[in-house]
Amino acid sequence: MITTTQTDRPVLLAPSRVRAKLVTRLRQSLFQSPASAVLTILTIWLLLMLAPPLLQWLLVKASFQAPDAQACREAGGACWAFIREKYRLILFGTYPHAEQWRPLLATVLLVASIVWTATRRLAGLQIVGLWVFTILAVATLMWGGFLGLAFVENTRWGGLPLTLILSTFGIAFAFPIGILLALGRRSRMPAIKAMCVAYIELIRGVPLISLLFMSSVMLPLFLPEGFSIDKLLRAQLAIIFFAAAYVAEIVRGGLQAIPKGQYEGAESIGLSYWQQTRKIVLPQALKVVIPPLVSTFIALFKDTSLVVIIGIFDLTQAAKAALADPAWTGFGVEAYLFIGLIYFVFCYSISRYSRSLELDLKR
Repeated sequence: MITTTQTDRPVLLAPSRVRAKLVTRLRQSLFQSPASAVLTILTIWLLLMLAPPLLQWLLVKASFQAPDAQACREAGGACWAFIREKYRLILFGTYPHAEQWRPLLATVLLVASIVWTATRRLAGLQIVGLWVFTILAVATLMWGGFLGLAFVENTRWGGLPLTLILSTFGIAFAFPIGILLALGRRSRMPAIKAMCVAYIELIRGVPLISLLFMSSVMLPLFLPEGFSIDKLLRAQLAIIFFAAAYVAEIVRGGLQAIPKGQYEGAESIGLSYWQQTRKIVLPQALKVVIPPLVSTFIALFKDTSLVVIIGIFDLTQAAKAALADPAWTGFGVEAYLFIGLIYFVFCYSISRYSRSLELDLKR
């Protein structure tokens, strides 16, 4: 272990001192009080009780290559052969089998664009250009109909690409709308403020499932005869409007945390309202609210599974369809562990990125 002295010189600690420090740290973390000691012992006992049979089921007795469901059941463990057999249906829904390279490529494009944006090597118009290209490319790949690609109706979209499309574009469009709503709620113009307050309170007062239901069932009743909006687009709009209301309240909290002196300082150097908002107020406010914003985005990513109630074939619905095969019934745990792992990978990645962003901004 390396530590530093007052002169900032690295000093190597003796192994005995390293062990002593480690024991002290473990004692402080796990046995700091009688209650924490009891909880630590209880946790260790639970792990010892649960871990061996769980590992037996997950790996030791698991079947990875079984030819059918009966062979899986005879093995006595998890049936990962079911995932091997049904992974295309779970990941891509009912998209035509021969064309599934297209949703795969669309998924890779979306993830690559998100990662590239997160690296913060692009700025301003470059980010806009990247996402315009991504939207056009994803739409071309998913719909097709030209460039030699067969047309595929969006009723056949499903699985992971659809979940990513709903969540990514939901977050991307809800974020600027939420900022405008937050600014409108703090506006000095009564009409603007009243409209923003009414919108935010109304949307936050109902669950997302209600908005999805209204967008799917109620909205078409109020449209003129012969005019209709695609169901997937209605679901996407409902998700955007729902997320925007929550983003607005989070950003408003960040705006309230900015000291009054920052506003007065910006006014004193002659900046206009939009200049001081864009250059001084918003950067500081968004920096303050990174954790709750990320929590909202993670919740939105998981909430996209609610579109199943209006018949959209998301990742969860695709797993249900895979389980409906009579030849492979009874492996629901494996299917939901698989899609749970997918959700975990994305949510954990978002969480770690937000943590690194916070640390970078503190430097």
